[in-house]
Amino acid sequence: MTSVKPRLDALTAERLRGMRRGIEKESLRAQPDGRLALTPHPAALGSALTHPHITTDYSESQLELITGVHDSVASCLAELTEIHQYTVRSLRKAGDTSGEEMLWASSMPCGLPTDETIPLGRYGSSNVGRAKSVYRMGLGHRYGRRMQTISGIHYNWSLPGVDNDGYFALIRNFRRHAFLLLTLFGASPAVCSTFVEGREHELLPLGSGGSLHMPYGTSLRMGRLGYQSDAQATLDVSYNGLEGYAASLHDALTRPWPAYEALGIRNPGGDYNQLATTLLQIENEFYGTIRPKRVIYPGERPLHALRERGVEYVEVRLMDLDPFEPIGIGAPTLRFLDVFLLHCLLSDSPPDTPDEIHELKRNQHLTAARGREPGLRLERRGQSVPLVQWGSEILDQLDPIARALDLSQGGDAHAEAVNQARAGLLAPQTLPSARVLAAMRQEHGDSFVAFVRTQSQQIHAHLLGLPWSAKQQARYEAMAAQSVLDQRAIEAADTMPFDIYLQEYTSPARLGRPNASPLAAAA
Repeated sequence: MTSVKPRLDALTAERLRGMRRGIEKESLRAQPDGRLALTPHPAALGSALTHPHITTDYSESQLELITGVHDSVASCLAELTEIHQYTVRSLRKAGDTSGEEMLWASSMPCGLPTDETIPLGRYGSSNVGRAKSVYRMGLGHRYGRRMQTISGIHYNWSLPGVDNDGYFALIRNFRRHAFLLLTLFGASPAVCSTFVEGREHELLPLGSGGSLHMPYGTSLRMGRLGYQSDAQATLDVSYNGLEGYAASLHDALTRPWPAYEALGIRNPGGDYNQLATTLLQIENEFYGTIRPKRVIYPGERPLHALRERGVEYVEVRLMDLDPFEPIGIGAPTLRFLDVFLLHCLLSDSPPDTPDEIHELKRNQHLTAARGREPGLRLERRGQSVPLVQWGSEILDQLDPIARALDLSQGGDAHAEAVNQARAGLLAPQTLPSARVLAAMRQEHGDSFVAFVRTQSQQIHAHLLGLPWSAKQQARYEAMAAQSVLDQRAIEAADTMPFDIYLQEYTSPARLGRPNASPLAAAA
């Protein structure tokens, strides 16, 4: 195996400083009693269709807060904090603090109503807005609306000078070593029983308050309760290169799936059930721990963009919200991710195989459900290996990369982040998933909802207490107002009937040919 050192030595300090990152953070809006807020997207937040930093994901009740692209961890987190500050201020009701909604601090949802009453995201009357809602309707039919209320953090990352092959090598190694991130940063070992009502599960009851858990669980969100389906289980997407990946995705986007064909695109009353009857409606429906991405043109399909212009960055999708962090994630975690992703990029990355793809899925489910279990063993190229041993080997390989990043940026923050991770791996009771269960037990009578409600309320008060200027308020109010105008302009410019728009957008031809249409992206 080739050493990482020559590749690391070849990275100049200037190139390391060219690393870029951004965050997309999902959070449910919750009522003070810990139940899902069923109110519309707050007007003060502007248009969920066009606002550059504040939108919704699956549900009208699920906010998504998005930073720009940043050259430092500090500036990225500073912007995410500022977006949070404006958002929580916008949740306040004039003269009424008792009924304030709050951002739910856990990846696993608050108390949920019946599946069909969880509100879908609404984006106005334009073709693109309607398509976004129909897509979410389809997700609800395919996976259940409850599953779509899970929230997470996506970390977008790039390094100058990396080509398609380099990014796919990174992705293969990331998938091999993702168990370590689930172990160290998973923070969803428990859930409210409303989430699994009517579903089969392996969770164990906790106390008498309607909470369920896995005693050694790390991230139920990334396990069998998360984004799973029989249809997607048939996909063995290879990451050996852009061409193969694109072909796998193209197949899933054009292959009819019997259950979805039976559902149909429209119901007998003429309302839309879903965008398409294929295995995937659109690219975003493909759930993975990491994705190759690039910025798309208006109306362009993401797969077309990748085929035409290549990978621009990767999107890490397996990070839970940390309920002990005011904005769901802290600086040491981001710095660890930077070191980890560089390691995935610089290490040898042999091609994946169908056997390895299945092995990695088993490792993911094992770690999600039992990652802190003493002596837990995973599979590595057909051999059984202790999770802690394998994780320690990876952490040892991160040390020189952390030192190189510290040398390029000053200080020792990256080395310290790796040291903290090593300490956590060796003392699993200190990991976020263990801390969640301990806090539930010691302070909240084993109640998941009571624990997260308290954390959410404390975070809400903390964010409201941070310094906030009239200038900041005015800037965010102007952004919200402009987003409303932008949505109206899109709606006014529409001339194509929606059924024609939908037919064109979901056409297989759009997955691989240049796009000259002014249609706006559907998701």
